[in-house]
Amino acid sequence: MSDKLRSMQVFVVAATASSLAAAGRVLDMSAVMVGKHVSALEQQLGASLLERTTRKLTLTEIGASYLERCRDVLASVEAADHVAETLRAVPQGNLRITAPVAYGAQRLVPVIHAYTATYPLVHVDLVLNDRVVNLAEEGIDVAIRSGKLADTGLIARPLARSRMLAAASPNYLERHGVPHHPLDLEQHNCLSFDTWGVDHRWRFSQGETMVAVRAQGNFISNHGHALLAAGLAGMGVVMQNDSLLAEHLHSGALVHLLPDWELPSRAVHIVRRPEPRPSAKVRSFVDFALARLG
Repeated sequence: MSDKLRSMQVFVVAATASSLAAAGRVLDMSAVMVGKHVSALEQQLGASLLERTTRKLTLTEIGASYLERCRDVLASVEAADHVAETLRAVPQGNLRITAPVAYGAQRLVPVIHAYTATYPLVHVDLVLNDRVVNLAEEGIDVAIRSGKLADTGLIARPLARSRMLAAASPNYLERHGVPHHPLDLEQHNCLSFDTWGVDHRWRFSQGETMVAVRAQGNFISNHGHALLAAGLAGMGVVMQNDSLLAEHLHSGALVHLLPDWELPSRAVHIVRRPEPRPSAKVRSFVDFALARLG
């Protein structure tokens, strides 16, 4: 509370109690300090608010009018504080979230659906983007970050790592056979990102054993969904993160290849701005996501 609001509060208590000493007992301060607050108001206003006698305080004409206005102001401040506390305590309002395209669409949307069912006063704006977004500049409350985190000063909590998987359609495997060892993939049509380059290798591990496979094929793309579509169409073997492939592996549209071997995984974090007291909507969503994706 500002100094003037505090002085107004002290004045209201003193006027109501008709005594500096009684007001001091209510406010847990000395009668001298009560008098200083009242005097500060009188000096600012250039008018006397209270007539002081040895026995009691009496409101002046200006003091009586000012008292009513002070009560109105303090009631408005209290109401505003209550609104702020309610907004902080109850998840509500607009919540802007950003996430990588595949992760957001496949993993995060079901979580958001469950969250908004639990907290119906929250309206979620999900921005899917594979670039690193500046939360403050773009008005983002919460972000999902994949890969190594830059030292940005954000509050970060780890989620389950994003695993890469190799998969192909049943139709493709009927025509070309099922690979039983990573090196068998060198005889298959491997679908790759264009940024990987022509000599890109898929690196599999099994315990201490590491195998680097030269992935070659007749189709490359700059987008994971295009590679997924090619894999679903039977064009070849696709290697993508589990969030993009999970639905199609579950339905049988794709078959997980070499399940006893591991491909590299990436760290995933949920991050927010370093606010000392995050809003209820931010706090509740981070906890909600951690419980389901952590």
